[in-house]
Amino acid sequence: MSTTANTFRADHASALKGRVNVALQWAVVGSIMVAAVAHIPVIAPHLEEAPYMGVLFIALTAVCLSLGAVIAVRSSTWAYQSAAVVCGAAVLAYAATRLVAFPQLADDVGNWFEPLGVVSVLSESLVVVLAVAAVRRRRT
Repeated sequence: MSTTANTFRADHASALKGRVNVALQWAVVGSIMVAAVAHIPVIAPHLEEAPYMGVLFIALTAVCLSLGAVIAVRSSTWAYQSAAVVCGAAVLAYAATRLVAFPQLADDVGNWFEPLGVVSVLSESLVVVLAVAAVRRRRT
């Protein structure tokens, strides 16, 4: 009986090796969906005042929604890596617009605590941390 239990544990551990915990998977999905949805209300105003940024917000929203769907359906390393890169780039872009006057966005300099910006940065940062953890989990 002991041998059977040990064999079961070994088989179970082998099957789980390299798989992402379901809670971690859904935490990434939830966080990246929040990041996507947080950008929707600012698309229209940015299309009017800084069209290039509005288009970038549309692209970011579409990519985040797509990656969230992919990760929800199929937990794959490339999707987690892509989520980390996209959300990391979004955080860096937010910081850049708060530090340097971008064309048609000079009033954003120093405005670190715009409510949707804070939600975006927090959710995108969480995606980066969780996606990196998921990739590391898949490699062990």
